[in-house]
Amino acid sequence: MRDDPSQFIAADQFLEHTEVLTLSISSLCEVVWVLRVGYRLPPARIEFALRTLSNAQNVVVDRLAFEAGMIFVRNNGDFADGVIAYEGRSMGSDTFVSFDKKAVSLLKSQGHSAKLLS
Repeated sequence: MRDDPSQFIAADQFLEHTEVLTLSISSLCEVVWVLRVGYRLPPARIEFALRTLSNAQNVVVDRLAFEAGMIFVRNNGDFADGVIAYEGRSMGSDTFVSFDKKAVSLLKSQGHSAKLLS
């Protein structure tokens, strides 16, 4: 975010001199939360930031889980909910279950089975 010049320089130098940076999906969930809640960035800026980072030549990320989260970000949803739904499907779950109306609605709009608990 460049709000702390010394941290920006350190991070930039680290990224430039690292052969391979593996971004875990859980760390990206945290990044999205900070950008959305802490910095109050709109979904388009969050998506741009994540795509810029994840598309760097030396960055490795679970692309399928990442894209599942990005669908949610693009639709003003929570990245983590998209990832959780993806991981559930990849482990054989048929239905996403949540108290989160928006998450259930987004999944249903994508043609996935989702149930809202009340």
